[in-house]
Amino acid sequence: MMKKTLLAILLASGCAVSAAHAQAVSASANMINLEEQEVGTVTFQTTRSGMLRVIVELTDLPPGTLGFHVHETGECSIADSFASAGGHYAGEASHGVESEDGPHPGDFPNVNVAENGVVKVEFFTDRLSLGEGENPLMDEDGSAVVVHSGQDDYTSQPSGDAGDRIACGVIRQ
Repeated sequence: MMKKTLLAILLASGCAVSAAHAQAVSASANMINLEEQEVGTVTFQTTRSGMLRVIVELTDLPPGTLGFHVHETGECSIADSFASAGGHYAGEASHGVESEDGPHPGDFPNVNVAENGVVKVEFFTDRLSLGEGENPLMDEDGSAVVVHSGQDDYTSQPSGDAGDRIACGVIRQ
């Protein structure tokens, strides 16, 4: 009898953990380059603390330090070199962590691409949200993640002088 009770408690605990994980909100962007080839994913996950976890896993990019931002529109048209993604997700802020009135909610750290073209990085932000909250990524026109050809200088207005857009992904739940 004791074993059955213990088993029931363990199963109930497992179900409670699974239900808690099922309530976590997540979204991702399948990234493509200008040749329409898939180059990885960027995943967004809400955390219990309210921070947004950003997991970046990209391949086949040019080595070096590249700008990496969330843009204001959920569209990635190759025909216009990803200009369809609009400007940075700016809110009421100025661009860059070096700006007194910054940074934009969509300003992320530069990513460092290894010699083999791979980026794997994880970080957190409290300036964006997936659902309810300030600066939602999933608003009526959506949002996109963009990788630029050069590094963001964290100061130049309006977008850090990071160069052309070389990869883009629409954020979807």
